[in-house]
Amino acid sequence: MHHRPIRKPALGAAAALVAAACVASLAPTIGSASSHREAPLVAGEPRLDNTDVYAFVSPDSPDTVTMIANWLPFEEPNGGPNFYSFATETAYDINIDNDGDALPDITYRWTFDDNYRNRNTFLYNTGPVTTLDDPDLNYFQTYRLQAITENGTSTLIRNGKVAPSRVGQASMPNYGALADAAVTKLPNGGQTFAGQADDPFFIELGIFNLLYNGDFSQIGTDTVKGYNVNTLAIQVPKKALALKGDSTRNPVVGIWSTTSRKRIEVVGTKNQRDRSGEFRQVSRLGMPLVNEVVIPVGRKDEFNATEPKNDSRFLKFVTDPEVPKLVEQIYMIPAPKTPRQDLVETFLTGFCKDCGPVAVDLNSQRLNKDVDVNKFRPSEQLRLNMSIPPAASPNRLGVIAGDNQGFPNGRRLADDVLDVTLRVAEGVLLPDHPAAVDGLGDAVDTNNVKFRGAFPYVALPNAIGVNQQ
Repeated sequence: MHHRPIRKPALGAAAALVAAACVASLAPTIGSASSHREAPLVAGEPRLDNTDVYAFVSPDSPDTVTMIANWLPFEEPNGGPNFYSFATETAYDINIDNDGDALPDITYRWTFDDNYRNRNTFLYNTGPVTTLDDPDLNYFQTYRLQAITENGTSTLIRNGKVAPSRVGQASMPNYGALADAAVTKLPNGGQTFAGQADDPFFIELGIFNLLYNGDFSQIGTDTVKGYNVNTLAIQVPKKALALKGDSTRNPVVGIWSTTSRKRIEVVGTKNQRDRSGEFRQVSRLGMPLVNEVVIPVGRKDEFNATEPKNDSRFLKFVTDPEVPKLVEQIYMIPAPKTPRQDLVETFLTGFCKDCGPVAVDLNSQRLNKDVDVNKFRPSEQLRLNMSIPPAASPNRLGVIAGDNQGFPNGRRLADDVLDVTLRVAEGVLLPDHPAAVDGLGDAVDTNNVKFRGAFPYVALPNAIGVNQQ
């Protein structure tokens, strides 16, 4: 794999100010970049709202791939008494396309059930909880995990246990043990996890406060710090994902998450909820930019309901994006010329040296030996080349910094997608981009707490009075 060297920024005081101004202008739009309340309809249904998708070759098990999808943004720690749960009669899916036709070849589907030991108390737990089976855990969820392929549906886990929301030290004196106990082995190799976690996304969102009123010294605060999300994670052998089970010939896969719920919901006279009809997709997320920045507000709900195979209807918003025009209008930084084939490669096809202007042969599914290139469909997916091993020294800027194991080749937890997508939007992959583009960012370079070194890798959820450092 080869990548064109990226020029180092040579910023004087004036150029630095321009870069800071550009950050302020773009960040309000990209600030919602990993689907934190990105579309009007799903913003009112937070349990259905995908926030982020991650996919990477597992650093401590390089013959496997880990996929992580998060839901329910901005969970306040200690947010009782009902805390945070997955929705029931809802399909939470991680989808894999391994032949480039923009259709799921494998879908991992989680569905959840509510369980109460005592409905005559308001308490989430009635005493200290030390195990997932503790009778003092009054409310708990279980799940079924299925693998859906063209050959049918197989059940991998029938009664999985969800790690509970982190109530606090008195209620859960060793929450780490509860989270570890929620990691469940899969029958044909691999493992899965469902439960609460620290939101691994890191970003400066303070720009919503009147763009700092011109005071750019305020940048650098991780606004998502301290919030939690609901996490689904799965680690499987590479051969389980690859076309024809051969990750050597066919190493590239496309990945996205979706949420689907029953079409009809009726609340009865005795407060019972009856849901019926087939599942209908209401939320979708792959690459952490397209719906949030590229798709206009009037079509965001439409995008959430659309399957990747139909993404051609949104192509004009990728090739002729709005954000660089606004930057040029406000800060006089020249917008790259359109049509933006570099953005098509970044978000809709993956990088292929012989397929477009970007000089890197990286993660297009057209690189798979057994793909029919005549059936390849550009579509919004997070593409991962499973043949690239974990980086010995990962760079938070991934591919644009020469670390081809990082975003947008998949996405690791520590990848700085805000800085990367900001620079890509302003043309960093183009040969003649302004030098200032190389230095753009929000000055939030890492998550506020360390990620775990083993599956599911996400940090434990935050709780008031508990020091995560």
